[in-house]
Amino acid sequence: MKRTHHCAQLTKSDLNATVSLAGWVDSVRDHGGIIFIDLRDREGVTQVKFDTNLRAEAAQLKSESVIGITGQVVLRPDAMMNKGLPSGEIEIDATGLEVFNISETPPFPLTDAGGDKVNEDLRLTYRYLDLRRPKMQKNLRVRHRAAKSVRDYFDAQGFIEVETPALFKSTPEGAREYLVPSRIHPGEFYALSQSPQQFKQILMVAGVEKYFQVARCFRDEDLRADRQMEFTQIDVEASFIDREGIYALFEGMLKKVWKDVLNHDLPTPFPRLPYDDAMNRYGVDKPDTRFALELVDLSDTFKASAFKVFASTVAAGGCVKAFNAKGLADITQGELGALEDIAKSLGAKGLAFIKVEGGEWRSPIVKFFSEAEKAALTARLDIAEGDIVFFAAATWDRACAILGRTRLEAAQLLVKRGKMTIRADQWNFLWVVDFPLMSYDEERKSYVATHHPFTAPVAEDAALLDSNPKAVRGQHYDAVLNGMELGGGSIRIHQPALQKKIFEEVLKIPADVVESRFGYMLKAFTFGAPPHGGMAFGLDRMVALLCGTTSIRDVIAFPKTQKAQDLMAQSPTPVTAKQLKELHIQTVIPPQ
Repeated sequence: MKRTHHCAQLTKSDLNATVSLAGWVDSVRDHGGIIFIDLRDREGVTQVKFDTNLRAEAAQLKSESVIGITGQVVLRPDAMMNKGLPSGEIEIDATGLEVFNISETPPFPLTDAGGDKVNEDLRLTYRYLDLRRPKMQKNLRVRHRAAKSVRDYFDAQGFIEVETPALFKSTPEGAREYLVPSRIHPGEFYALSQSPQQFKQILMVAGVEKYFQVARCFRDEDLRADRQMEFTQIDVEASFIDREGIYALFEGMLKKVWKDVLNHDLPTPFPRLPYDDAMNRYGVDKPDTRFALELVDLSDTFKASAFKVFASTVAAGGCVKAFNAKGLADITQGELGALEDIAKSLGAKGLAFIKVEGGEWRSPIVKFFSEAEKAALTARLDIAEGDIVFFAAATWDRACAILGRTRLEAAQLLVKRGKMTIRADQWNFLWVVDFPLMSYDEERKSYVATHHPFTAPVAEDAALLDSNPKAVRGQHYDAVLNGMELGGGSIRIHQPALQKKIFEEVLKIPADVVESRFGYMLKAFTFGAPPHGGMAFGLDRMVALLCGTTSIRDVIAFPKTQKAQDLMAQSPTPVTAKQLKELHIQTVIPPQ
């Protein structure tokens, strides 16, 4: 039986035509002498009528069985028309039925509403059924259209798609890797590529000039809603480009994707926000700017305060920050306790606050504040009846982290109460720029690259590399949308002497280690490396936002669970002793 049409194609214009359809039984309805079946394929649904000739065969069908039918397109009775479907005015009067497969009863309803109510682990165990749901089919199509739009865009910009190896050498100074043992070289390992970073820079030395790749990458990280152990990134590198060129290039890409997928015109250029401003105002380097609740530094106000916790923090070089969650004074004890638990998980001893209710300031700490301090708080935080102010007194980075997270939670509480609206279709893109090139790791007692060690310093700061590396800004940039980092990149170091200096003198990597891990790269740079820069952009995260979901698992066909398992294929699994022997490996299972 050859299919002539998809299920959503047929309309009144096809009346009396003889057609063949194939798909899944969406539902079966027995109306006495006639059986009606809604037949579904990936394009939609068409109603099929089975009268006396085929009634007995059709009555045996179950939902999700796979069939093919032949019949004539006829007009539905007026009372049975469904104007909500493209094919809702017609039905097929079946003259032939072929049963390809009878389905067992699915373990959960394959509707969007029904599937959303079941445990995600059950959905992932039967992922092939979960993917039949209309929402999941839509998500896969959005992913396809977004990836195609990206490829079309970079092709039009003169970029060449080049595949780079998935098997690479281990670089343990980065994120945790997946190691792959070599059978041919006993005791030696590959690592699954975390990123094509070094290869794409080598492609610039090779004269490719404009490279891109929709690249599969791997990191052995703890999984979250926005993170998977294997993920897909839009990887781009270009020669003879500066930061402004990168901004324009990716704004053009995003403008095209949003137009192609959502028919939405993104305004460009995107706002630029320096890293320090992002942290000071929002407490995080990937701020959600769809709502205010901005942080205010009150260190000057409390540096001589009678409240010793605040004053001593400022005296020790820390800071006092606060924000006003306007209208949230009706917060419950349970909600306040949950916020305090979050603050403690980030290193706070508690979460200081002031509520304004019935014209009074209510808080265990307000008795320590002078009238001048109260007046300053009122003026700087616009405190009014019904507000609650949250404080953090700590080192700058910790205070930012505590209030940055509290700000997000407070916003959700305000949304829950109907006091704030955060629209999922409000696209607040921005660039976060001027990141510090280096951060100081207190545990290691050494500097570490904030982004990665290939990032070029801002030219006017380069002289500080010897005296104050922490003050050097990097030519690094992040693309942020609604509180999610979509991508990051930088202008790279292309001078071998500077790259070697960063490795050995700033990061204190021993020369022999530099040679073993990066020697080929430094050597390549001595043969005429052009200035270059690029970016890696998360396809999974971008598609999740386009689909209006908070979890990238919803836009990946076969994702892993938060425990890094594939429940459908039941992996990972043990391997045989023979396999381990061939790879010259012995395993030691830790005690439970």
